Amino acid sequence: MTLTLSDLGWSSHFAAQHAANPSCNPFRVHAVHRDRLIGVNTQGDFPLLTSGRPTGDFTVGDWVLADSQNRVQHLLDRRSLLQRRAAGTSAEVQLIAANVDVLFIVSSCNADFNLARLERYLAMAHQAGCYPVVVLTKADTCADPQTYAGRAQSLAPFLTVLTVNALDRSDVQQILSWCPAGQTAALVGSSGVGKTTLANAMTGLSEDTAGIREDDARGRHTTTARALHQMVNRGWLVDTPGMRALRLLDAQDGVDEVFSDILDLAEGCRFSDCQHQAEPGCAVQNAIADGVLDADRLERWRKLRREDQRNSESVAQSRARDKAFGKMVRSVMQEKKSRKRP
Repeated sequence: MTLTLSDLGWSSHFAAQHAANPSCNPFRVHAVHRDRLIGVNTQGDFPLLTSGRPTGDFTVGDWVLADSQNRVQHLLDRRSLLQRRAAGTSAEVQLIAANVDVLFIVSSCNADFNLARLERYLAMAHQAGCYPVVVLTKADTCADPQTYAGRAQSLAPFLTVLTVNALDRSDVQQILSWCPAGQTAALVGSSGVGKTTLANAMTGLSEDTAGIREDDARGRHTTTARALHQMVNRGWLVDTPGMRALRLLDAQDGVDEVFSDILDLAEGCRFSDCQHQAEPGCAVQNAIADGVLDADRLERWRKLRREDQRNSESVAQSRARDKAFGKMVRSVMQEKKSRKRP
């Protein structure tokens, strides 16, 4: 089947950028390897060289412009970008996916369900510019899946929450309806929630799946890399590895969007710098006392804001150090060159 650029997610946003470089060919990044990219366009899949630029600067879903030798010349401005601070102790940014329209946040109707984790993913979706849809799998194994749906729905009044059996075709069609042809979705969630089973049903592909540990409902990783797959409804899907640690990065606006109820309450506090602890006239603490706001939700908001600030400052500091070191190296090299001159 021949694909058009529109089928691949091309829009006026990218066409306007291409107009400035009409001699280059547009490709959508299908996969990222250590030494090259795999791009797809109307002619098929092609390896792309990054012309010395680190492949880590690119991610699945990006649009790039390449010359006749398939060398990338331009990375087009993204409409959305999913990212996190990389796992481990290093202060690095890990790109997850770009130009995603819908983020399917997958949890399950069992012991894996966790409101704090859902809030993290929702913050990431809002910060990235994606529309979030919470998908609760394994509804067929649960006596009352609507209990889980109600808890998820409590996070935001207009949040879309779906309870599904990933092996039921009608349930899968319900999910697909949120990402029609030409649009792009990503699946995120912890291991064991059924992302691979769901991705298989949405794309018609078949990958190995792994069972879960019965004692805590946690699963084993089965997806190890990100790639762009066409779904059965001609939309596109980025499946992601289960994330043991989702560390938010530069996501204060996203966090505040998820916890907008607290910010709305805070506007009624007596003092503009109220910390919502023991200050007189604190509307947030009054809401907790009246049963309007859960005290645990306030603490989760504080925790996420502190964590995001810490992660963002660490990455910013690391970038500043790298920039200073690079400047020093260039200065030393320039001095050496000056000494060699007669």
